[in-house]
Amino acid sequence: MSGDNHTLPVRQGTGASEEAVPDIDPTTTAGLLAERLQAWKHAVGYLEEYVGAVEKVHRAHSKEYERVLKTISHPLKEGAHFDQGLGGVAGFFENMRVNTQAMINSNAETEKTLKGSVLPILERLHKEIKAKHKEVTHGVEKGAKEIDKARNTTQKHIELLGQHTAAFESTGGKMTPSDDPYVIQRGVMHRLNKQIIEENNHRNDLINIQDGFKAFEAHVIQVVQQAMDALNQVAGGQAEKTRALYTDMLGAAQRIPGDFEWKGFVTREGHRLVDPNDPPRSVDAIVFPNQHHNSTKPLIEGSLERKSRNKLSWGTQSAYYVVTPSKYLHEFKDDDNLRHDPKPELSIYLPDAVIGAPSGEKFHLKGKDKSKSFSSKIAGTSELHFKAHSASEAQKWFDAIRTAAGATGPAYESQPSSPITSAPGSVDDKKPKIDTAGAADHKEQDTGITGGETVSSPTAISPTVTRQDTIKNGAPADEKKATVA
Repeated sequence: MSGDNHTLPVRQGTGASEEAVPDIDPTTTAGLLAERLQAWKHAVGYLEEYVGAVEKVHRAHSKEYERVLKTISHPLKEGAHFDQGLGGVAGFFENMRVNTQAMINSNAETEKTLKGSVLPILERLHKEIKAKHKEVTHGVEKGAKEIDKARNTTQKHIELLGQHTAAFESTGGKMTPSDDPYVIQRGVMHRLNKQIIEENNHRNDLINIQDGFKAFEAHVIQVVQQAMDALNQVAGGQAEKTRALYTDMLGAAQRIPGDFEWKGFVTREGHRLVDPNDPPRSVDAIVFPNQHHNSTKPLIEGSLERKSRNKLSWGTQSAYYVVTPSKYLHEFKDDDNLRHDPKPELSIYLPDAVIGAPSGEKFHLKGKDKSKSFSSKIAGTSELHFKAHSASEAQKWFDAIRTAAGATGPAYESQPSSPITSAPGSVDDKKPKIDTAGAADHKEQDTGITGGETVSSPTAISPTVTRQDTIKNGAPADEKKATVA
């Protein structure tokens, strides 16, 4: 088969996939290349055995040459790696078999020269191939293990997301902050990014090793040619017939193009090699189960400024806040899923919180931080003062928080100027109470809500509730409608 007519096959299974955890053995390419180096090592070993046997032949004459022929009479190990047509390594060994048969009766007088000049060339080449084999097998082993570890971690977190998205449906969305599908989904993205970094690093290592094979095999062929040239020179003192036979063997080796076997190998096994043209994997292109589940989509998210709860500090700090379908207000350092594991710094369960109506750009919230299971049991309720980028943004946050809190939570009202009375069982007994007084009058103080009335048994809230709010001085406020999701 001519090397010019080789058609590269379509590559398959090179490792590029849009699945989160591809079902591909990361050591496949490395294993294939290591096996190929074994084939080259055995081929050079064949030559070493051949020249060593030639040395003995020059001592034992015709019978020893029969032993020489036997060293190359067996098919090449891993012979499928070599082109079986003429012009390649397999054809070269066949040429050697034919010529050696004609040399059985030749005179041998150069034993010491062969031992001291030809064999060392092939022995050094053999060591080079063994070192290359060690580089491939051991150099990528660590990377493959890291990939397996990273993929297992990602798969476990995806399974965890599946469990809690299912629990979200069965429990009506009430769960702990650590079980919030939104938080777990962000954790999946974090671990998936680490996995892809390991995969791409391992892929780059394989590409570097793979790219070096062409030059390395050309070097192997070149050294083999040098060894055959030395053998020809050593045997030159023999009869013209013996010289002609060695010259023919040399020609068979020299006619092998340095990339002949590699091109044939790529034609046959290219679908198992890494395609350097395949793009690296990207987190943005990954699709995994429950990625777009309704429980992972926030009701509202963005940056807010919050007054420091440290009484010694009067400044504000900016953070990233999210109201989730699980009825939590989560605080994160930022919205980056990649640099660190996105765990909430603060988690307020909104149905149990007191909601303050916005005053301009500011609004406040009173509740208990449940982001840490142990500390949340002993931590007291604190009031959080927020500042949005604009009054309209503050209203959007208030509406989203009220929607999340009003569905199942208890009702609160902070500092009423006069009690609101209603008949038992009326709508006013069931609606969420909003801290309008605190929002209208609070001046960034840390204590905010006092004297509030708490309904201990939460009841269902109608989707739209209309009531007459009161402000601190007792004057009636505009009538408002609170829409509850």
